[in-house]
Amino acid sequence: MNSWLAHHLASLADAVRRLLRTPFSAVFTALAIGVAITLPVGMYLGVTNLNRLAGELPTQPEISLFLKENASQGERDALQHKLSRHPAIAQQRFVSREAALQRLNAQGLSDVTAGLDKNPLPDAWVLSLRHANPQAMEAVRQEFSAQPGVERVHADSAWAERLQAMLGLGRQAVLLLSALFGLALVAIASNAIRAQILARREEIEVSRLIGATDRYIRRPFLYYGALQGASGALVALGILALLGMALSEPVGQLASLYGSPFRLRPLDLAETAILLGAATLFSWLGAWIAVTRTLRKFD
Repeated sequence: MNSWLAHHLASLADAVRRLLRTPFSAVFTALAIGVAITLPVGMYLGVTNLNRLAGELPTQPEISLFLKENASQGERDALQHKLSRHPAIAQQRFVSREAALQRLNAQGLSDVTAGLDKNPLPDAWVLSLRHANPQAMEAVRQEFSAQPGVERVHADSAWAERLQAMLGLGRQAVLLLSALFGLALVAIASNAIRAQILARREEIEVSRLIGATDRYIRRPFLYYGALQGASGALVALGILALLGMALSEPVGQLASLYGSPFRLRPLDLAETAILLGAATLFSWLGAWIAVTRTLRKFD
């Protein structure tokens, strides 16, 4: 057990020495790995921040019923009666045309409305459903579109549904890109390790002549590949930090214009640990593939 641990420590020390012995090669390999990691992780951060932004928006979708200008009092009473007894409607709120105009004036559009001969806004009902899923909202929309006295029915959740669909597409794209760049990371590490093996071919052959097993020979290269992956992940974290610093102020200013406290969120500790672990694992795998194939060729 002590000899096994001693050899692992010696293999790790040997990998560190070889990295320090060839700094330019190690730096450029780390840069290549870091850039390969940055794109999928950057997309993941973008989707995560957009998801947070969507979560801060009003989540309760509403349906607006706009009444015809010439709707009779009987039609209005019948509509109100139906709304008050409808099983799918949780809340209802009547917004008169006068109240809607006052709201526009309060929002700073008084200069626009002052030049109007008459109030162009219709009376409306704003509805909240008990189960605000797309099927229920569409059923209510179609039902009240045919109601006498109703000019138009508008479902306010359509934009939110589109946003959620786009976020879902973004998450799928992140998964696919992560898989592709994981393969790229394996290839980069494999090529770098293959060059190391060829440079040490005579040393490997001598080791095998004196009885060294393939596992014994493979170990230093695996540590070398793992260290390359970890250094590439650190480069990626640095690039992402610089990008976050560059975008933080413009995003904050844009959010403040809309009265939102939204700020970009960087990777947390758990996500950082996952990134370091995944980069190290994929580089270790690339090193294992390269060493195993090359040793078989030596045979």
